[in-house]
Amino acid sequence: MKPLIGLMPGDATGIGPELVVKLLSTPAARERANVVIVGDARVLELGMKDAGVRIPYRTISRLEEADHAAEAVPLLDLHNIDPALYERGKLNAESGRLTGETLKFMTDRALAGALDGICFAPLNKAALHRGGWNYHDEHQMFAAWTGHVGYFGEVNIIPQFSTFRVTSHVALREAVDMVKPDRIEGTLVLAHETLRAFGKASPRIGVAALNPHGGENGLFGDEEIRIIRPTLEALRAKGLSSEGPFPSDTVFIKARRGDFDAVIIMYHDQGQIATKLLGFSQGVTFTGGLKTVYATPAHGVAYDIVGTGKADVGAMAAAFDVAARTALARKTAREAVTG
Repeated sequence: MKPLIGLMPGDATGIGPELVVKLLSTPAARERANVVIVGDARVLELGMKDAGVRIPYRTISRLEEADHAAEAVPLLDLHNIDPALYERGKLNAESGRLTGETLKFMTDRALAGALDGICFAPLNKAALHRGGWNYHDEHQMFAAWTGHVGYFGEVNIIPQFSTFRVTSHVALREAVDMVKPDRIEGTLVLAHETLRAFGKASPRIGVAALNPHGGENGLFGDEEIRIIRPTLEALRAKGLSSEGPFPSDTVFIKARRGDFDAVIIMYHDQGQIATKLLGFSQGVTFTGGLKTVYATPAHGVAYDIVGTGKADVGAMAAAFDVAARTALARKTAREAVTG
């Protein structure tokens, strides 16, 4: 039983089209899942030119027309993006609008049960926003589209460990004030649920402190004393395990050597510096907590190498693997319930 993954080439002004072609040029991707490219045939052709590789594909007008046993990859051609209209390697609001339009189309199909998961190549958050998708990031956009109620958040995955965020795409001045018990609890619950879905029956989770040296007993800040530690202790008493808080200059060392499956971080760059340093070419961004599976490379559109054929497919392949594994686990669970 294979899940059906919708594969979207990302923003056409970046390296996404090249990455999708490189991913599908190896047989491993289609061994893990059935695949439908959703986008524009002209963007796929551009990706093949960038990659210096041709892949067989067949255009379809409905998902039901896809033949997953055929050599040719099915492409649901929306015919909505002409990449010749947008300068490559430059932010473009209209390209951002159409990137969002394509993802919205895929989300609607996933909510209708026609797709088991969505994997998309890098997009540009500023282009999305300027194109009219008025959200701080794609995760908030996906939550709105899926009608999500409750906690959700960005999950960053590298081979060594994952990170879950108490605060994310906000100014650092705001992030400090947002470190509250309810957000810590929501993040820890999300971490446990997500890791169990990834196959970790008893997740080992470390928690990063907010302040230097963990606050040094209140000398450099008292959020650890007033908020973080008491919240974690109360959650442990309720059966929600974790360790910490640990200073952020040591917690990732512990995670790298295998002490933790995941680290709860208090603000964006606290974790992103560690994950991109350790696993830039393998990092995956996953939207945790939503009913729809979304996965993408943790890196961006790489405007500096667009069109050079130098894009590394490692993170794209890892994102596809996460989408396929997660979608398969959910599909298997659903079918076990329905018989």
